[in-house]
Amino acid sequence: MDEEKNNGKANKLSELEECRQKCEENLNGWKRAKADLINYKKEEGQRMEEFAKYARQRYVLEILPIVDSFDLAAKRIPKEDLENESVKGMMMIKAQLEDFLRANGVEAINAVGQKFNPELHEAAQMAECEEKESGTIIEEMQKGYMIDGCLLRPAKVKVSK
Repeated sequence: MDEEKNNGKANKLSELEECRQKCEENLNGWKRAKADLINYKKEEGQRMEEFAKYARQRYVLEILPIVDSFDLAAKRIPKEDLENESVKGMMMIKAQLEDFLRANGVEAINAVGQKFNPELHEAAQMAECEEKESGTIIEEMQKGYMIDGCLLRPAKVKVSK
């Protein structure tokens, strides 16, 4: 009878040990699943940020031709017309667009007077210019822009020979 009690206790201890092992396996599986979910959420957040960044760049690229048109129009306004209310209104719209771009991390590239840099500038023309050193930008034909420190559009420039 003592032997039966000992066998019964041994069986119960064995069952208890099996339950503990299964419990530990389940707990470890749950911990791995939780860690996988946390990692997935981080990766998905990064993907969404990249997508938003790309979408913002595409949106800004669509607006730049409008800004270019305003710049071109502003350059051609005679000085005597600068006080005209319609011209002032147009210039206010141009300023609002520029403010919008700045608020979205867009910066214009300074080109005139700088050394030509193929990473930031696109040479559209070469010209003789005795006052300027060779390789210096003498005219900006189209503004270039950076967004969040990355090139969005190179500046089209005229470079001295």
